[in-house]
Amino acid sequence: MELIEILKVVILGIIQGITEWLPISSTGHMILADTFLQLQQPKDFMDMFYVVIQLGSILAVVVLYFNKLNPFSRAKSRAERLSTFQLWFKVIVAILPIGVIGLLVDDWVTEHFYTPTVIAIALIFYGVLFILLEKRNHRVKPRIRNFEQLSYRTAVCIGILQLLAIIPGTSRSGSTILGAMLLSCSRFVATEFSFFMAIPVMFGASGYKILKFILKTGLASITGFQWGLLLIGSLVAFVVSLFAIKFLMNFIRKHDFTAFGWYRIMLGIIVILFFGAKAIFA
Repeated sequence: MELIEILKVVILGIIQGITEWLPISSTGHMILADTFLQLQQPKDFMDMFYVVIQLGSILAVVVLYFNKLNPFSRAKSRAERLSTFQLWFKVIVAILPIGVIGLLVDDWVTEHFYTPTVIAIALIFYGVLFILLEKRNHRVKPRIRNFEQLSYRTAVCIGILQLLAIIPGTSRSGSTILGAMLLSCSRFVATEFSFFMAIPVMFGASGYKILKFILKTGLASITGFQWGLLLIGSLVAFVVSLFAIKFLMNFIRKHDFTAFGWYRIMLGIIVILFFGAKAIFA
């Protein structure tokens, strides 16, 4: 029984590591995957589990971009260190909307929107937006091609658009990338800024979920086996994320996001058909 639970967590970690960075909704995939895998753990633990294993994915960004994000690196010139500090200030400004509003509506959204129907609609809707946006981008060239050209005003607007990710199926990276590209950022700037915004957002979300779980059930309620599940899921998500991030950055050098748009649409249709048939024959 425990071996089966571990295998399920490994699968969830793989899904998390891949989908956290691709604009296809990690939360949506995780919820749908657990519908089939049905990890035999309490709901309170699972609510925390889904967020905590994202820490593994976030650590992958920290490792891959450590030099670029480190403002204290001696290898950087004074101007480069200042530029790195400015990048972090832009990230902080951008995450303020989700940091404030996200906390206020988290419980309500979890209770009302975490359903296959909502996930399917969000997958399809934003899939269509990605396709339409990329068609527009063939005619309109982006103005913002590096982080020095990214203004604080644009960063705030990206952060506001990231609020769309509160709805499961939307995708945090998807809404951030889509918003940044709508504001005339290049695919590289949009994608990397999405990565960097994820660091404080997901560390904060994980800390909030852990604190909420501890206050509700107590830290002692987590068994040794459950700690193991959290560790395994996070480790798998970390390793897979390393490859997923490198894949995405290499992919967008030659391609646009249209393929991800079509993937979202097809997955959304499959979800509707599956759960619709399940409801009919239940």
